[in-house]
Amino acid sequence: MCRWLAYIGEPRLIEQFLYDGPHSLCEQALHSHKAKLGVHGDGGGLGWYGKPSTPGLYRDAGPAWADTNLRELTRVIESDVFFAHVRASTGAGNLLVNCHPFRAGRLLFMHNGQIGGFHLLRRQLLSMLSDKSFDCIEGGTDSELLFQLMITFGLREDPDKAIRKAINVVDELRRKQNIQESFRATFAVTDGKTLRVVRWASDTYAPSLYIHHTQDGTLVVSEPLDEDTSKWVAVLPNTLVRLELQENNEVKVHSELFLI
Repeated sequence: MCRWLAYIGEPRLIEQFLYDGPHSLCEQALHSHKAKLGVHGDGGGLGWYGKPSTPGLYRDAGPAWADTNLRELTRVIESDVFFAHVRASTGAGNLLVNCHPFRAGRLLFMHNGQIGGFHLLRRQLLSMLSDKSFDCIEGGTDSELLFQLMITFGLREDPDKAIRKAINVVDELRRKQNIQESFRATFAVTDGKTLRVVRWASDTYAPSLYIHHTQDGTLVVSEPLDEDTSKWVAVLPNTLVRLELQENNEVKVHSELFLI
């Protein structure tokens, strides 16, 4: 399992969210409180939007807390939309190509969770990809395949529909093969203007996900970044939340239950 955070709003320096305080993302990588795996040392990554149309991307297969390059980058990068991720592998190798976020054009995607029985479904899921999406696969994670499946299903044209379809397809394959392991996930996807986050589980144990609205913007996190848990609102299970960045950098929030 993994820990991640997404931010949308007024431009902010990224460093404080990764390093400041006892519950920052890099501290969670060492001592997570709400994950099955307490240590997340199988890589880390950062994705952010600036002046170029394509978002910046930095990934490394080593532990995020020891990555001096990540520290230097976050100290100087200011962005209105950014992702940060620390990884604990559930099977795929500890390689850079398996680290999050994943990028496709203007899109960024990151994920926490696991497709139960993925090794039994991988070949079928790969066969559903468009040729372009198939050629984009670099690693062996269920996360990257899920992202490309959404792109194949129209993530750029109708994101909400593509997300629902991808989740339904994976769950239907699980049921057909009578796979008992659950499909549990939280993930975030953005084009730099609209951020979509999902909390999903095929059973009643969806991974944790929280939202916090500040004066400057909105944070979505796997677990709270400080001890004041009252200000962190849990996203309901099986929910898609859509956050839209307005011209004045205010954030408009839409939330809906789905796939139930």
